[in-house]
Amino acid sequence: MQEYLDTVRSILEEGNYRPNRTGVDTVSTFMQTHEIDLSEGFPLLTTKKMDGFRWKSLIHELLWYFSGEEHVRKLREKTSIWDEWADEEGHLETAYGRFWRRYPLPDESAQLEGEAWADEENPWVEEEDGNLVFDQIQYVIDTLKGDNPERGPNSRRLVVNAWHPGNAGVSLLPPCHYTFVFNVQNGRLNVHLTQRSGDIALGVPFNIAAYALIANIVAQRTGLKPGKFGHSIVDAHIYSGKGERGEWYRGNLQELSSRVEQVDDRKEFLNVREWLEEEAPGEEEEGYDHVPGLLEQLSREPLSRSKIDIEDRPLDDLEFEDINLEGYESHDGIRFEVAE
Repeated sequence: MQEYLDTVRSILEEGNYRPNRTGVDTVSTFMQTHEIDLSEGFPLLTTKKMDGFRWKSLIHELLWYFSGEEHVRKLREKTSIWDEWADEEGHLETAYGRFWRRYPLPDESAQLEGEAWADEENPWVEEEDGNLVFDQIQYVIDTLKGDNPERGPNSRRLVVNAWHPGNAGVSLLPPCHYTFVFNVQNGRLNVHLTQRSGDIALGVPFNIAAYALIANIVAQRTGLKPGKFGHSIVDAHIYSGKGERGEWYRGNLQELSSRVEQVDDRKEFLNVREWLEEEAPGEEEEGYDHVPGLLEQLSREPLSRSKIDIEDRPLDDLEFEDINLEGYESHDGIRFEVAE
């Protein structure tokens, strides 16, 4: 998928050395965007291996989001993807799916005079433990289907939000991919994702695949065809290692950027990687410098896109076995460690 590789190259050419809370330094940029046409096939990255357990984890995570659950007890039976941020009982400070399906509404005492809020008469509102919650996903689906008496499929208000300041201000890891918008053009359903922070090597390929899958799932349930996926990443960063390895980029990033800019043939990225490995100090812990692995990916030719097959059943009945990846081929896997 060349759109992803172009983003990787842009960060290496334009990035700044930037330490952060994890203790693993980064090459970081402000605002990377790409647009992917979903009618050309499913955009699961092919320049590294992403099927097998990786794909299975993605499906289980997405179905967990759709479930609206606030804990990872059931998710833990399938994947450990959220274990680092959950307590022993599986409770999670970060609220993705819960806010997608059960966004909390203020009670009457917290509402200001003149404000408009959905109440218990609203078809997308439910009472939960004495509080009212709003189902953003069902609102979008019903509106796209024409079942919303107030708005139709051409609405420009089809926004799903996972960010609540009261949660984000104290959460161990507030949502990275925090809001997305649906937009219909010529019978095709487009999705735009805004992400406050993006781990380019590890997280972003999963984000692209997950939201492409969301576009396909929602399009199928609303009689539309998948259109385009637009993606904006505010802090788009590549992790570059701990200790001396990470610090090395402070004084050598300009040279790295210059060498990347001079590449005309993708195989030349391997020469840049070779130079980096010769000049940079060894890693204290392998896998936290993602730059060499991304240079290797840049040297690889993207393969043909796969296809996605989804059983046509109601969203809340959708199961792991209902989502199938067809015709996926990729280059070999590359090891990247997660900076926590």
